This record gives sequence, structure tokens and C-alpha cells, in this order.
Amino acid sequence: MSSAEPTQHAALDHFPVVDDCLQVGGEPLTRLAERAGGTPFYLYDRALLDARVAELRSSLPADISLHYAVKANPMPALVAHLASRVDGMDLASEQEMRLALDAGVPAHRLSFAGPGKRPAELRAAVAAGVTIILESLGELERVGAIAEALGWRARVGVRVNPDFELKASGMKMGGGPRVFGIDAESVPAALARIGELDLEFRGLHIYTGSQNLSADAIINAQHRIVALALELAEHAPTPPAFLNIGGGFGIPYFAGETPLSLAPIGEALTQRVQEVHDRLGPTEIIVELGRYLVGEAGLYVAGVVDRKISRDHPFLVADGGLHHHLAASGNFGQVIRKNYPVVVGNRFRGNERETVTVTGPLCTPLDLIADRVSMARAEPGDLIAVYQSGAYGLTASPTGFLSHPPPGEMLVG
Repeated sequence: MSSAEPTQHAALDHFPVVDDCLQVGGEPLTRLAERAGGTPFYLYDRALLDARVAELRSSLPADISLHYAVKANPMPALVAHLASRVDGMDLASEQEMRLALDAGVPAHRLSFAGPGKRPAELRAAVAAGVTIILESLGELERVGAIAEALGWRARVGVRVNPDFELKASGMKMGGGPRVFGIDAESVPAALARIGELDLEFRGLHIYTGSQNLSADAIINAQHRIVALALELAEHAPTPPAFLNIGGGFGIPYFAGETPLSLAPIGEALTQRVQEVHDRLGPTEIIVELGRYLVGEAGLYVAGVVDRKISRDHPFLVADGGLHHHLAASGNFGQVIRKNYPVVVGNRFRGNERETVTVTGPLCTPLDLIADRVSMARAEPGDLIAVYQSGAYGLTASPTGFLSHPPPGEMLVG
């Protein structure tokens, strides 16, 4: 066994353990593996989704609207489950639009954001009555032309690229030159043009970053977002019906990371809501979340196919890896690779522990699930479970790479 110090990870307390086996949705992982028809597969827990929504509802002001960013996890059953629990959804493609509409979300509760929307997507969104979040002046003109050609008044909002960033965020989405949104200094001209084209102006979308665990950083960003929105609203052809202040709420993945504290964010938002209502009247304030809603509710499960020792270090080779879960392999945004929380799901504590490296089946050294982690000793047939896998998992991964079979997905509980 290697003498190298094993890496650590975030606390593992989302799922109960009975008889040393993880339980998801009230069922042991071993039984769920049989139900799935074998490994690998993703599991999402309805009860954890509901608990997270309830936590947000109790912590944020009552008149904050909660939207789900479908890109985080577009599994149809999961989207349908959340459809009746959130106030709206944000879309990043025509397929996501159809998915949300099929789940029963009214078109007026949907917004379609993202750069590079194809003309066919814009036409479909105009026809459906979905609010198109404009990302450029060119897109504004294209929507205007489509609306005129179709004879239907398009609903639009403006995504603003502010001149500041969300500090301490894992991924910055605003500030400086960005492909996302219209630079704040160009927004007044865009708003005037919306009026000239007689488009239905719905509101402003200002989003600065994601995966943030600092309540202070989020509070500061929200304060600046609201101040900017109030300034820009003076140039709007009509008062904004909504202000989408984004989210950025993060979840802990690695050692030393602590869960985000919602209480101070909620307290500060109460003041922001009052400022908006004092200036703009009954403008709806939207907090849009993806990862924070679904990330901790999911597991990725792969089966151990082989166990080998290479120069005194044990390796477990699993039947799933980066082609199913690119983020867990460290190849989806990590600058320095860190391990997601990983356990032997059917031997959570185990009678024997070891420091081991877990790989997938692909013929590339990038296919690494966990490197030098301390876990129960596992053998072929055991189940490797990767936590924090409810967001940016299957659809964020190169499933066609090396032509291995795709994993299953189940929503349980």
C-alpha cells in the first residue's frame, strides 16, 4: 500500500447509511443497482431536492421568486419534479425550452438565455411566448426581425454585463470583456431600441459568477447588481416586470470548504427587495439557481471491474469514468485537480481501510475518479459512489468518447 498521504474531501452526510450501505430514497444502494439493471448510473433523491427548496424558501424573503437553471441537470423526471416547486426556469437551448414546456411550466415563467442562439431557436421562443434574454445588440435586431416576420410581439429581457465581478466565485460570468450579455454602458441604447421595435420588455438579467461559498461576496454582488439595475431601469421603455439577480450559490466539494450560510444572504436581500419596490413598484426579483438546487441530491455510481497493484499501490478500475462524469475527473473547470467525495457505497466504513486510486475504463490517464483516497477496501463487484453529482454530470460529459455504453439515470424517493 502506498505511504502517500490520502486526499480528503467534503463531509458526507447527505445520505443515510444502514448496515454499512448507502441509502437513497429509502432504498439500499445495492438494491437500486439491481433496479437500474447494473452499473454505471446516476441517482437523484426527491426528498433532498424538496429539502433544498424548502431551505431556500425559509431563508430568503417571501417575495423572492426561485428559478431553476435547467442546464445544471436536464433529466426529464427531475425537471418535471421541480416544475411545481419553483417559480420558473431558465433555459440555455431550444431542447431545454421544450423540456420545460412539456413539464408544464407556463411559457411566461421561462427565460431563454445564452450567447449564439440560432435563428430557429429564436423563432421557436417567440412563437412559444418565452422571454428571450438578449445577449447582444445583434441578437436584439434578429429578434426584432423575427417578431415582425411572424406577426407576434416578442417578449425580451436584457442580460447585462456589469463592470464588476462576483469575488471568490468558482467561475466568473460578468465583468470585463465577456461573451455573456450586453456591456452595462451599452444597455441604455439597447433598451431604447427595444422600444423602437415595439418588443415587449420584461426585465433585466444581471449575473456575475457561480459556485461561491462566501455569503459576504454574494451579498456585496447583490447590492451592486440592484444599484446597477435601478440605474438602468430609468432607460427602459416600460418598468421592468422582473429583475433576475442570478445566484452564484455554491456547494462544498473539497476539504476545508464549508456550506454557504443562507441566513445573512436572506437578511440582506430583504433590504434589496425594499429598495427595488420603493423605486420600481411590484417588480419581481428572481434568484436563479442550478447547482445549489440539485448538486447535493445526486450520486454517480460505478461498479468495480478490476483490482490491481502497481508498484505497491492499489488501483480500482470501475466501469464508469470521465465519459459519464467529466467534472469528477477534474476536467471540467478545475485548475488544480481535486477529488470529489468518493466512497465504496456498499462498504461505507468497511472492516479494512486503504489508500487507493480509482480509475474509469477508458484508455487515457485523464480517466481518474479519485486519486489516493482513503476508503474501504473494495473488490470487483463493489459499488463506487461519487457524491455532489446532481449537477453538471451526465450532459456535461463526453458520453461518446471511446464508444462505451451510456449510464442510466433514476429519480428515487
